[in-house]
Amino acid sequence: MTSPVFILIVEALIVYFMVLWAHSLRHRFGPVHFYALMGGLTAVMSWVTDAGMRVQISGIYFNVGSTVFYTALLLGVFVIYVFDGPRMTRILISTVIGVSIMVPLIAMVLHVQNTLLAGGTLQDVPVPSLRINAASVVTTLIDLVFLAIVWEALGKPGLRMKLGMRTFLTLLGVMWLDVLLFTTLAFAGTDGYLAIMKGTLISRFFISVAAFPMLYVYIQLQSRRKDVTLENRPVLSILKQIADITEELHSAHEEIRRRKEAEAALQKALSEVKTLRGFIPICAGCKKIRDDQGFWKQIEIYLKEHSEAEFSHGLCPECLENYYPEAGGENQSA
Repeated sequence: MTSPVFILIVEALIVYFMVLWAHSLRHRFGPVHFYALMGGLTAVMSWVTDAGMRVQISGIYFNVGSTVFYTALLLGVFVIYVFDGPRMTRILISTVIGVSIMVPLIAMVLHVQNTLLAGGTLQDVPVPSLRINAASVVTTLIDLVFLAIVWEALGKPGLRMKLGMRTFLTLLGVMWLDVLLFTTLAFAGTDGYLAIMKGTLISRFFISVAAFPMLYVYIQLQSRRKDVTLENRPVLSILKQIADITEELHSAHEEIRRRKEAEAALQKALSEVKTLRGFIPICAGCKKIRDDQGFWKQIEIYLKEHSEAEFSHGLCPECLENYYPEAGGENQSA
């Protein structure tokens, strides 16, 4: 008879291969299909977990949804963070958490609808557990952030850790953290709490050992691509990126505000600029100018009112000779 644990591991490896294969196609088709696969695995995980699918061996429980599908989600986040950075990782985290919230809500709506129409719950749709689903959402967020932090911490140049050891310790660490958080939040106080904790820890260890070669080979192959580089990011880069985006949005708002103020100042300045256009009636004798109200004004007064010009008075040589001939004579004699 085939061992149930062996079946779980084989199922997990098949799902892992699908995740890595979908991720490897992102350069050709983009990341959308990868996000779609991860969202689908999240829905299946939530559905199977609510259905209570477990395998019991010698009094130890192995949760199928956690053992097979959730570990595949961790693997997907692992590779997308390593190769595609914090931004795409945040999109994937949002996808996983969003689907984790939507699936139980849809199941609840279906049960309510069937109760109102047929007077009973749906037999084929598992009744969602509020505690389990809330624990799943909270744990997922912590796990995925923890994964990114541990990967960068173990990759610090001072540690000189080999890529293989770094990969295995990160994978095992996040899987065990998930067991401790999710099992405690979802099953603490129940009869099967310790059995679930023990069984999941053991299964996660074997899953990590079995998945490590596949993950390591994939990282090695991807890192050899010319368009792929393994970056050494700050330890809290995934959290820092969120802060940077907030700061960038604030800076953008400030820049928009400054530009609006500058535009308003420019419009005000333009409105105050005075120009002279068209025909200007001027007296042929005294050179006074007639304004729009029909009044005749000295040319310097008119220009001052209709422009930004300022006048300073003096005498040209001809006027100086006419009005002050003695001054002109002195200058000439000089």
